[in-house]
Amino acid sequence: MAFRKTSNGVEHDRPAETEVEVEISEFVRRDVVTNRERQPENESEIMARSINSVLQRTTTTSVQEIDKLITELQTLSDTLHSELVRVQREIVQYSTLTRAALESTKIIAESLTQFKKAPEAPTLPDLKDWSVASSGG
Repeated sequence: MAFRKTSNGVEHDRPAETEVEVEISEFVRRDVVTNRERQPENESEIMARSINSVLQRTTTTSVQEIDKLITELQTLSDTLHSELVRVQREIVQYSTLTRAALESTKIIAESLTQFKKAPEAPTLPDLKDWSVASSGG
């Protein structure tokens, strides 16, 4: 926060971005009050007032557009932050799933190794050998 002294010397607590706006408004206000007190002397003074009026409207419009853009950027920033949190959560879930799959694969591999080491059961003779023996050959 920026502190700003007004014409009466009192400090006000205002955001830095509005300080410029306030200064412009005070300048325009002083200028308008000064110009209202006296009558226009010539055409150039009338033109200067017209230009001042156009500048004031343009400045106001520009400030409003900038405020709108700031709001849009803040919304996008919030959206990006929520997406960041979502993606981090999904990465953690994927990591957990990957570890579980790896552990399951290790258990299956160990089981297959133990299965292969088990003594083999007696096998039946091959059918060819049995059919040759039964035909009396």
